Amino acid sequence: MDMLPAAFDVLWRWDVALALLAGSIGGVAIGAIPGVGPAVAIAILLPATFAMDPIVGLTLLLGIYGSSMYGGAIPAILINTPGTAVNALTTYDGYPMTQRGEARRALSLAYSASFVGGMFSVICLIFLSPVLVKIAPMFGSREIFLAALLGMILVVVAHRGQMLIAAALSGFGIFLSTVGLEPAAYTRRYTFEQSWLAGGVDLIVVVLGLFALSQAILLLTIDDEKIRLPRSRGSLLQGFRELARHPRVAAVSSGFGVLMGMIPGVGEFTAQFMSYTSARKLSKTPQSFGNGSAEGLIASESANNAVPAAAMIPLLALGIPGEALTAMMLSVFYVHNVVPGPGLFQNDMPFVVALYIALLILNLLVLVFLLISTGWLVHLTRIPNRFLGMCVLLLSFVGVFSIRNSAVDCLIAGAFGLLGFVLKRLNLPIVPIILGMVLGGIMEVKLRTSLARIREPLDFIDRPIAFILFCVILIILCSTLWQVWRDWRKPDRRTPQKKAVKHFNTRIAGRTARHFENRIKQQRRRRFYDHLGS
Repeated sequence: MDMLPAAFDVLWRWDVALALLAGSIGGVAIGAIPGVGPAVAIAILLPATFAMDPIVGLTLLLGIYGSSMYGGAIPAILINTPGTAVNALTTYDGYPMTQRGEARRALSLAYSASFVGGMFSVICLIFLSPVLVKIAPMFGSREIFLAALLGMILVVVAHRGQMLIAAALSGFGIFLSTVGLEPAAYTRRYTFEQSWLAGGVDLIVVVLGLFALSQAILLLTIDDEKIRLPRSRGSLLQGFRELARHPRVAAVSSGFGVLMGMIPGVGEFTAQFMSYTSARKLSKTPQSFGNGSAEGLIASESANNAVPAAAMIPLLALGIPGEALTAMMLSVFYVHNVVPGPGLFQNDMPFVVALYIALLILNLLVLVFLLISTGWLVHLTRIPNRFLGMCVLLLSFVGVFSIRNSAVDCLIAGAFGLLGFVLKRLNLPIVPIILGMVLGGIMEVKLRTSLARIREPLDFIDRPIAFILFCVILIILCSTLWQVWRDWRKPDRRTPQKKAVKHFNTRIAGRTARHFENRIKQQRRRRFYDHLGS
């Protein structure tokens, strides 16, 4: 409690208040526009935050991160299109309510559940801060390396059904982190004698390309849809009264959000699905889920809004981002020479508490703003896709060029924009590349530092936390390999239609192969006869 006055001194500034207000309102508006999302907005704003103080830049980015999920529920409920990717589950029960003429009831439930989830997570983390102060000094180079390795493994495992491509993209991200001058002897790696590669591949350039430019290209290629906003009845305040009837759902879902947010590489999707599944199992009316259930809407919205505050724990305590958005925030720390990790909790605890208080104020601001302006925000869903695409494209290139005034950075960002567009069209993950770049650099530095104190392999895990992390890594790897083995050993249970498609494709491939084999044989026969004739 002694840190609260010092934390309020950090926040008691006009520029911090302005950043909180702009982040909360701007995040809601960005979330309400389908197709943009917080990742695009944060990527565009990153170069601008480098000129701000760390607390100002981080409160602005945190405001967009936390409030965008509030706004993302608006199109998910009204037009069955999630404003952000994490609001996908909101459509399951929110849109059926709209079809019944209960859009205001659904919006009020979403706002109240989001508010409860956000406040619950921040309060939990404020009370956990004394524990983190004691645990953070126990993490040395070995522990941080193993924690980063665990985060990398969890990122791959979280992409169920796409683990191989997620591992490959993570490896590509690690490779990008090695380009340029290596951190120990400052020798050049993978520069191919090109001076513009000596500084490495800038993380912000890659982020802007993969997220902002790729989304701009995607928006430019999508046809605009005619959206009709439904009429609704009821009050936006009735959600709090209805939420009070389901306190267990809100508490359990918020708890899932806090736990999943603290684990690197997991995030909102896992928290949402776990909370939604548990709410359905514990409900007295599980058949109503997916058909306009109030419990389902509460579970999805309270879980995803509890994640942003919890996701700051691995970032602040260990310097390890758990997802792409916190990886972007990590760059703000590095620009201002603020090193997140155990030292931050020991030496600058008021700064950490100030960030948590900023999140509390953020949730209050967003709730008041939504209750006042929902009638205006719903019209943001009508903005044409191509207009949005051109705006994002222009702002992205301006942001890239402003980093180092380099046209080469614009070309690199354009190349990664095309790569991100291809990955999105193929429904492949982009986040592993960013986390590979960030975690790869952390792992290399910490591994080199820790190897100086190690004589035997077992010395690497001779401390309690290092041994626990190593055991967790082994358990996750073994369970994943066992699950992959079980899935591979399962009998083929595809539908007859899918089997017929595969048989058709195999038959076509066989015919194509035989056609090329016959052509090769004819060419060889012709050359043989020509040789005999000569």
